[in-house]
Amino acid sequence: MAVYKIAVLKGDGIGPEIVNSALRVLKRLGELSGVSFEFEEGLIGGIAIDQKGEPLPQETLELCLKADAVLLGAVGGPKWDNLPTSKRPEKGLLQIRKALDLYANLRPAKVYEPLISASPLKEEVARGTDFIVIRELTGDVYYGEPRGIFIENGKRVGINTMKYTEDEIRRVVKKAFEVALKRRKKLTSVDKSNVLEVSGLWRDIVEEEKKNYPDVEVEHLYVDNCAMQIVRRPSSFDVIVTGNIFGDILSDEAAVITGSLGMLPSASLGEKYALYEPVHGSAPDIAGKGIANPIATILSTAMMLRYSFNLERLASAIERAVELTLQKGYRTPDIYSEGCIKVGTEQMTDAIINSLEEIWEGL
Repeated sequence: MAVYKIAVLKGDGIGPEIVNSALRVLKRLGELSGVSFEFEEGLIGGIAIDQKGEPLPQETLELCLKADAVLLGAVGGPKWDNLPTSKRPEKGLLQIRKALDLYANLRPAKVYEPLISASPLKEEVARGTDFIVIRELTGDVYYGEPRGIFIENGKRVGINTMKYTEDEIRRVVKKAFEVALKRRKKLTSVDKSNVLEVSGLWRDIVEEEKKNYPDVEVEHLYVDNCAMQIVRRPSSFDVIVTGNIFGDILSDEAAVITGSLGMLPSASLGEKYALYEPVHGSAPDIAGKGIANPIATILSTAMMLRYSFNLERLASAIERAVELTLQKGYRTPDIYSEGCIKVGTEQMTDAIINSLEEIWEGL
């Protein structure tokens, strides 16, 4: 029987609390399904600085390189805000992404029916929204050279270079097609090919790769139009793939329309390695109070089961258990509304596990 090895990096702030919740759900799911998970912990972020003097110790990196997947909590906090940029907790996160060559960032945007009133969109527009933004993570204008502030004719000039190689585009586009095959088989590619040569190359490669995925419907949208359509018709999207800077903006827009940042998981995928983490931060102001929302981290493990381990039944079980728990009215303080059942981190985790047990046999 396969044993899936997971590197567990709890990090700072509420990180340990929400990761512990996710591990409880995974362990119970393992008992129900007969699937074996093996967890090994490592340090990252502020706690790693305190104990090891650096945000990403070598032993943590080695642990991640040997694992089948990485589960991360959150890093950072005011305690380390005055450190030099190269020594701050967030640097550990950037280092691990680079070391594992995680080039595709997946951020789902799903509006849960019990929480639909939290969306800033009209309910009839938000209803049914369930899509993923896949953002290329290691190229584009954030990394292109030359870059900097220069003097030309006695005046300052700022330069950043938008650059993509064919291979960088192709690998993230192929990943997006593969994700679309696991969902509703619709892919929206976002670019600005009417004015940018880089986007022209992007669109050409999408068209080339489309021939290898005949079951996937493909549409092309300019980024400005896509930003409008996400607000006008969010439920029409399934998988959106785009470059680094466009993806940075669109994924944040998508997060807002769901109405709750505490509900959003994410995955960063490479050819060999993958890292899963909630979208929200370390929330040091509520750390240790037992009120953090664990759902984003729990849903991140569902993404792990789907994209790293290909365990679709188990991934769906977690997602359905979360939805059932919300239908029952359980809410942590960040998503609480009048008439619901206000609970803390542990109680929400208990409720999700109970829901998981209820639905398991029916899957």
